[in-house]
Amino acid sequence: MDLITPGTGLIFWQLIGFLGLLFILIKFAWKPMLEALEERESSIENALKSAEIARNEMANLKAENEKLLAEARKERDEILAKAHESSTRMIEEAKDQATKAGNEMIEKAKAVIETEKKAALAEVKTQVATLTLEVSEKLLRKNLSDDKAQKELVDEFVKDLKLN
Repeated sequence: MDLITPGTGLIFWQLIGFLGLLFILIKFAWKPMLEALEERESSIENALKSAEIARNEMANLKAENEKLLAEARKERDEILAKAHESSTRMIEEAKDQATKAGNEMIEKAKAVIETEKKAALAEVKTQVATLTLEVSEKLLRKNLSDDKAQKELVDEFVKDLKLN
């Protein structure tokens, strides 16, 4: 027997052993290996689907965050506009009140001036009446016999009036 050239019997028994082993492997090992491969394939597929879902959720969250940020900016701008409008309105109201108060003070001052003017006119009238009475009294006291003396007296009184 030659170890280098195997005989047909050996090949036959090796073929039967191999086919038997192949049958046993197919019967008991092939199914679990295929199931493990299918399970691995489905877990990878599920992981990819989960990753895609997570990516979509992240995109949605990002879009939602952008939307919330835009709304917050819009709300901030509205609040600032309202605050500006409110401050402008308050300034205008303060100006109106100051104008009204100023006008009231001017009117009161005018009324006081008018009262003082009337009092001054009344005083002037009183002084004119007093002066008229004094002039009349002086005229009556002085003996006015001729026209020349009357004329001199009138001129003297007019000079006195102009000086005062």
